[in-house]
Amino acid sequence: MIGITHPRLVSALAALEAEWEIVYVNDGSADTTLELLAAIQKADKRVRVIGFSRNFGHQIAVTAGIDHASGDVLVIIDADLQDPPELIGAMLAKWREGFDVVYGRRSERQGESAFKRASAGLFYRFLNRLSQTPIPLDTGDFRLIDRAVADALRQMPEHDRFLRGMVAWIGFRQYALD
Repeated sequence: MIGITHPRLVSALAALEAEWEIVYVNDGSADTTLELLAAIQKADKRVRVIGFSRNFGHQIAVTAGIDHASGDVLVIIDADLQDPPELIGAMLAKWREGFDVVYGRRSERQGESAFKRASAGLFYRFLNRLSQTPIPLDTGDFRLIDRAVADALRQMPEHDRFLRGMVAWIGFRQYALD
């Protein structure tokens, strides 16, 4: 997958009028992904790779990426291309307008079963009824966050993280990009 993801991500980032880096987090995959990432990193100094010894889970992997990113703005995107890297430019434009968090809101959920869509919808609606902090519906972890947001997340001591909820809870100016 990384052989497809990396060129597409680089193409989307190259179209931006900005300096950029890519921080890949390999969450203990058992295939050759880490070796492929090491080769990419060797060929491109804008790429950094974090390799875990085993799978620690998605939220820990995203947290590691946030901890190791150095930019003024960070974009969190999974390597499976369920979210289009081509939207990063539109996210960056909203950040330049003054939004601190720009999250992708899905208008379609291709590849997901009716059960998955229904259970996710019910889960977030139930969670929003229990919580004083609403979590946006139909969103994933695909989002742009300002450095101040990243720093606020890094200061939070939670070990069992739910980043979508944490980002909603800390506030800042947020925008949903469909």
